[in-house]
Amino acid sequence: MTASRRAGGISKRCECRGPDGKLLSKSCPQLEKKNHGAVQLRQELPLDANGKRRPFRRTGYAKVTDAQADLTKLQAILDLPGDDEDGQRRVGDLLQEVMKTRAPIPDPTEVSRKLGVGVPLDGKMTVGDWLDKWMAGKKTRPTTNNGYRSHIRVHLKPRIGHLRLDRLNVGHVQEMFDAIADESDVIRAENQARREQVARSKWSRPGRPPAKERERLAAERAKLSEMKPYRKANTAATRHAIRRTLRAALNRAIAEQLITFNAAAHVELGSAARPKGLLWTDERVKRWRKTGETPGPVMVWTPQQLGQFLDEAEGSRLYAGYHLIAYHGLRRGEGCGQGWDDAHLDARPPRIDVLTEIVVDGWTPVETAPKTDSSVASVVIDRATVEVLQDHRVRQLSERDAWNARAAQLRAEGEDAHDWIDTGKILAAEDGSWLHPDVLSKEFQRIRERAGLPPINLRDLRHGAAALVKAGGGDIHDAKKKLRHSTVVLTSDTYMELFEEYEEELVEKAAAAVPRARRGDAKAPAE
Repeated sequence: MTASRRAGGISKRCECRGPDGKLLSKSCPQLEKKNHGAVQLRQELPLDANGKRRPFRRTGYAKVTDAQADLTKLQAILDLPGDDEDGQRRVGDLLQEVMKTRAPIPDPTEVSRKLGVGVPLDGKMTVGDWLDKWMAGKKTRPTTNNGYRSHIRVHLKPRIGHLRLDRLNVGHVQEMFDAIADESDVIRAENQARREQVARSKWSRPGRPPAKERERLAAERAKLSEMKPYRKANTAATRHAIRRTLRAALNRAIAEQLITFNAAAHVELGSAARPKGLLWTDERVKRWRKTGETPGPVMVWTPQQLGQFLDEAEGSRLYAGYHLIAYHGLRRGEGCGQGWDDAHLDARPPRIDVLTEIVVDGWTPVETAPKTDSSVASVVIDRATVEVLQDHRVRQLSERDAWNARAAQLRAEGEDAHDWIDTGKILAAEDGSWLHPDVLSKEFQRIRERAGLPPINLRDLRHGAAALVKAGGGDIHDAKKKLRHSTVVLTSDTYMELFEEYEEELVEKAAAAVPRARRGDAKAPAE
């Protein structure tokens, strides 16, 4: 334990004053009361540049736990520099200013990033130390950072965080990924065993089971209660994502001359093929209705099925969002984040500029720039889409007027009510505020079920825009432009099989369009 930790603590301080205005201190008659006095903390800071002591004091805490939380943060900050005297002094200067201004105690990771302390540079830094330091300085979008943190917390630090950064090798990283894959196999086996046990624990026949069966079912349910719950197994794609996180962190360590070799770049993980898009053909729909099984992870509606969905969705206040995603390939977050100022409906040709999106950080909507640089682009839209957006604007303004009238009435009746919030978004909640992306997804599934259509996810509606490109006579390069992919390779990996399927369907339809008498039905010529 450091000297700074020994010189800190929590106590109570009486703030009562006598008639002369002086603090009563120990002479206060209320001292015997358990809750009398304010909780305070005291922590010795490192000596200043002149070698003088400077204690950190703060009082006025309502609860001891609040003071303890601040003291813990203080001590964590003081531990950051280790034996670095210059770092100790700079940390002391920072905390002295915090005390003078009564500012909140800063987060230790933020102090580490700002002051450049907290990472040992003596060759003893661990992988875990470096990952914490790397994350403290990341300025990527919140959802990306959340993914990094999850990989670090769940996989990287528990498995290789204790290893010295400069001694991390390919064998260490390969062993980690092998262990992750093995664990996933175990989870899948346990999940399957649980599913089978659930089936054995149920009475599938009509009526109440007989006594003997009730005893058996009770025993099966007892076994079920002792089994592990269902867990999510990592896929090959997840392992590749974990490697990307580690590789990025190690590349940064190389840039800062902490190491010279990136072990994550040389492990063998096998293929993580991108899921292929498949059409919901009549045969596949028939099989799905019979078995409930979906042929693949990415399913795409035919134009006829899409038309059924859009016809069903026209009565929804969110119809314009589904129309934009289906016809022009916007992502869910881009649909929720699209603003009226960036919709140029009177331009020639009309277009929308995709500049922002609303994504979910945990459960909180966050406005950010689109996913990639290529996603920031102008999307040319057709006349029918212009009309859909114009009608939607009229409906939205009507909603605004109705909301404001109702809010005024409620306020007149003495109730709290706020006016319609003008966020400038094409898709908005009933009060004008940001539309939570999950609302768009849930409404999509309700409409799909009403229409009796085979299942797809809202993101698959974007995939359908690629099918429309093919239906309109375009090729894979046209699909790349429509979906704003960075490379045609990405488009081809996902949609080439879909295009080939669609080509076969178009060929068959084209052949069937020519009326012909079947050879077997033709009468033989008279002799």
